[in-house]
Amino acid sequence: MELRNTNNTPPSLTRGLDWFTIILYLILVAAGVVSIYAASYDFDEANMFSFDEFSGKQIRWIGCSLLLGFVLLVIDRRIYETYAYPIYFGMLILLAVTIVIAPDIKGSRSWLVLGPMSLQPAEFAKFATALAMAKLFSGYNFVLNASPTNYVKALSIIFVPILLILAQKETGSALVYLSLFFVLYREGMSGLVLFGAFFAVLIFVVTVKFSETMIMGLPSGEFSVFILIMVLIVVLLAAYAKHFAGARNVGLWFVGTGLVAWILEYYGIKVPGTPFFLGVIGVACGYILFELLRLRLRALWVTVGAALVSVAFLFSVNYVFGNVLEPHQQMRIKVALGIEEDLRGAGYNVNQSKIAIGSGGMTGKGFLKGTQTKLKYVPEQHTDFIFCTIGEEEGFVGTTAVLTLFLILILRIITIAERQPTTFSRVYAYCVAGYFIFHFCINIGMVIGLCPVIGIPLPFFSYGGSSLWGFTFLLFILLRLDAARRDRR
Repeated sequence: MELRNTNNTPPSLTRGLDWFTIILYLILVAAGVVSIYAASYDFDEANMFSFDEFSGKQIRWIGCSLLLGFVLLVIDRRIYETYAYPIYFGMLILLAVTIVIAPDIKGSRSWLVLGPMSLQPAEFAKFATALAMAKLFSGYNFVLNASPTNYVKALSIIFVPILLILAQKETGSALVYLSLFFVLYREGMSGLVLFGAFFAVLIFVVTVKFSETMIMGLPSGEFSVFILIMVLIVVLLAAYAKHFAGARNVGLWFVGTGLVAWILEYYGIKVPGTPFFLGVIGVACGYILFELLRLRLRALWVTVGAALVSVAFLFSVNYVFGNVLEPHQQMRIKVALGIEEDLRGAGYNVNQSKIAIGSGGMTGKGFLKGTQTKLKYVPEQHTDFIFCTIGEEEGFVGTTAVLTLFLILILRIITIAERQPTTFSRVYAYCVAGYFIFHFCINIGMVIGLCPVIGIPLPFFSYGGSSLWGFTFLLFILLRLDAARRDRR
């Protein structure tokens, strides 16, 4: 019979610790310091270890992080589960206080200034939110799909910090918490939700990007979205509801009315686009509701709901884009979508970043030899745009090495998540994986022009103590929970 090990002392900790992940962590933070030095290096041969340089300051942050990591490892793993909610609510209070007492820095009230040091509470709220999510899902008989109330609880944990961070005017940090939806998916949420999120993004992009050419009195973007909604209805009827006859009938209705509209337009009879599409989709939804009552097929509700929500979202896009988003946010989205260039304004950073990465070629210009970097063409290059320094000086080989390291780290975290014997540890691990995936993908996409510039740092590479400490909290709490997995078997 296997005996349960209840020893929580450091000797058992070192035996169960995932040293591979720790080595990856050390490699990444070391490479980050070198990259920060390269990004901030001038022509005066500054000392990398000088505390007057960004690299020296980052080394100091790393030293504190290593000490912090050790403390997190020696804490009893039961503390994290027991005090998950108090830590979460404490962080919410800190986020709320930050709105009031933080100074206005570039239009954002998200930094607490403590003498010579500045900290961003939003970075530390990530691990607190992950702990709260893990605590919720590890509750007695908690099953996400068992009740709508469970969804409300999970979504509340995610959206309360988002709202508080948005109140600080820090949109980028708030969006990071949306990565926790991947955790909900892992724990049983329908894939339709993620598909719906993708479809919403598609509607937004198509509507905003294609707004000049007119078809049937509609901007081509809105015209295309109406077509997409009709395709969505047919696909859901066939693939989700398995109502193939209904999919055929609705498809024929769409094609037939479309041909009638095209013939009328061809002979000079104007067909008003919006009333036409609303009528066609409305009739289709009426037919589906009739089939719902006739066949008692509840899956048809999803098709009707998706159609109505999609139409409502389409009409909200222009209002949100024009009246809710700030002008600089609108411009960043337009630049990312290729609607406007604005090479001297919102698109300047991205344009210079792409020039720097492209100029690196296969092997780069060499360490400390990047001209774009040395001449400071890319503002804030040692923070959010640190990746372009790697691209310019180390080239395709260097960027591939960095991408590979992050891919290994993310896969390792997922592996750790899947081997956890408890729900608490597994959910927390997937929260950590979600955060890293979001930061990694959005930062790289932002630097190469695939995503709008929203101020997302690259983990362990971008300069900043709050970011480094935040990711250290996330990773080392995970390592502590993982080290105790043998004790829980």
